[in-house]
Amino acid sequence: MKKYLYATILLFVGGLTLVSCGSDDDSSKFLEHNSSIPMQGEFRARTLFENPYANIPAQCYIETSYGTQNACLFCHSNAAAKQKLGNTTPQAGFDDILGNLQLEYAFGAADRFSVSPNINPWENTLKPEKLDEAFATLGIEETKWDMQSYIQTDNWQEAYNKKRGDKKVSNSHIKEDAFRLFPALNPSALPADSDGFVRTQNEQEALFNDDVGLNTGWRSVNFMPYGIFTPHTGSVSGIYIRLDAKFMKDSNGSFNLEIYKQNLELLEQAIQDRIENGMTHYVGAASNEGLDRGLFPLKTEFAHPLHYVDVEADGVDSKFPGTRSARVKEIRYMYKWKMHYTNEPIIKEENAPLYFNEKEAWIDNGAGWWMSAFIENAQGDLRAQTPEELMQCVGCHSSRYSFEPAQFTSGTGNTIDTVWSFSRKFAGDLGWREMDYLGYKHNTNASSTQTSGKANRGDPINRDAAIGEYRKFLNHVVGASLYGDMPKSMEIYLRSVITKANGYSENFPALEFESVEELKEIQESRLRLIREFTSKKEYLTSEGFIQAPLLYPTLQESLDGAKGYRKVVATQRYTKGKDYFGETLFTYKYYRDTNTSFTHIDGAAYELGETITDRPYHTEETILLGVGKVETLIEENGDNYDAEYLPIFAYPQEFESK
Repeated sequence: MKKYLYATILLFVGGLTLVSCGSDDDSSKFLEHNSSIPMQGEFRARTLFENPYANIPAQCYIETSYGTQNACLFCHSNAAAKQKLGNTTPQAGFDDILGNLQLEYAFGAADRFSVSPNINPWENTLKPEKLDEAFATLGIEETKWDMQSYIQTDNWQEAYNKKRGDKKVSNSHIKEDAFRLFPALNPSALPADSDGFVRTQNEQEALFNDDVGLNTGWRSVNFMPYGIFTPHTGSVSGIYIRLDAKFMKDSNGSFNLEIYKQNLELLEQAIQDRIENGMTHYVGAASNEGLDRGLFPLKTEFAHPLHYVDVEADGVDSKFPGTRSARVKEIRYMYKWKMHYTNEPIIKEENAPLYFNEKEAWIDNGAGWWMSAFIENAQGDLRAQTPEELMQCVGCHSSRYSFEPAQFTSGTGNTIDTVWSFSRKFAGDLGWREMDYLGYKHNTNASSTQTSGKANRGDPINRDAAIGEYRKFLNHVVGASLYGDMPKSMEIYLRSVITKANGYSENFPALEFESVEELKEIQESRLRLIREFTSKKEYLTSEGFIQAPLLYPTLQESLDGAKGYRKVVATQRYTKGKDYFGETLFTYKYYRDTNTSFTHIDGAAYELGETITDRPYHTEETILLGVGKVETLIEENGDNYDAEYLPIFAYPQEFESK
């Protein structure tokens, strides 16, 4: 029997390094760029949280339709770890102890006395009627909500204005400041210029004058969207990166834009595993810094505004492109404070605690990054997130290496140095601009039930798979997101295109749930037909751009999604899930035959179509105690299994063509 230990909770040892100390909390004493006080938190058991396994995202609990929908591979893979690219966790069988998380729901209990992670805790997503009930008690008339006005109202600026300390520095260096790690990125300076750099009119926010303008050091990153935050999911990202000031300076210590560009390009090569022969160090004042394959240098910063979807926002008559609304759901921030290398050992600590500072609203991800995030309060203004809310971030942004003292971590198998976006950056100048979700342009003539706009970019070739990245996604997920769901407009589009009359082997069938056998047959057909569709290159337009209905919602779908999420905001039930679909997705329901059946934890049988709330786990006194034992039904030798997925594209940039 394989020793599968904990699906996404990998516990390892993590240390704490203090920066140079200050002793006074008066903010006026911390205006110098290099001033600092210690980042001091405390180790606390996560079992004190309502959901001690918030690092396991809701997507991990879905069924795979007899293995025909393998969303698992896009998180649980081996390639980066096997190639020693960064410090990534192998999660598809490369490590016998960590196991293969494409094949089993191997959720394990770090503390047997806590609630089992084999029980799905994401109530808002799993049982949306519970959210509806909680919302009803507030007495709010949602019919009076003007969602278009709401998502087009900025809430980032007010939050930024609460920042204290040096405006050039993200860390306020003020003890017990709830906005201590709010990114020093003023939304009034956005959008970024055409070269991706964020320039400001305020000298207090600028690091140097680059002859174009006052440069803040931040640069926008445009990357291939992923099945978590896309227009169809209701959430879209902006990403901004900033390196330490020495990467912006020449060998004489003077700020130099060209040197900074060179160092950012070298970082791109390091993260995307294409360092050229002879390149071992950064340049300029950072020439003493080694170019570490798959690792960001110390003091790297990421700012991540997570926006509502606004289908009218394409950067023409809106501040942001790519359906990115003026209102943000969250502002997220990461700061690299410690290096972790690939030659460090894996250490598993089943009951390790979290290290965080609740008053200052940050958490250590256990892999060298401080993380902070700010989310809407009930009125829609941004507030600091709680440690339990921040723990959700660790589920994706973490890794496997650490030192004493013991500390909790988590992570997936395909981030590079715990970051999702940068390995997916488009090559060269195309990747240095505002995130635009494949060059989205709004169709002003579209009705509320028509797809809202179109893409103006194609599908980048995945370097290892040698096919388009989005084609790879469709070929394995047969849906729009990692939930395996398919929005109504996308479903209608595929059923109109994939027909026998258009040369396909059969018509794209609608899902039916009367019997397991019928549903299994339908899902096998849908998988086969999606692959016919992508192999014919009909998922691309005549210009070679990705077909709009595969990426973008209708106006009505986007507003319905925003309204549903606003219920989560109003109730502040973020610890019960941030995704709300209005009804339980079929991928959360029980459709198995007698040969693949499982029961509830208490042994009670599931009924056909019943919502899966929990799965059984091993109860014997062995190393498997508390570990989930249900198979996903993805076949290890089947063509929908892929242990070697790596989200890096061919270079120079290549796109699939018609």
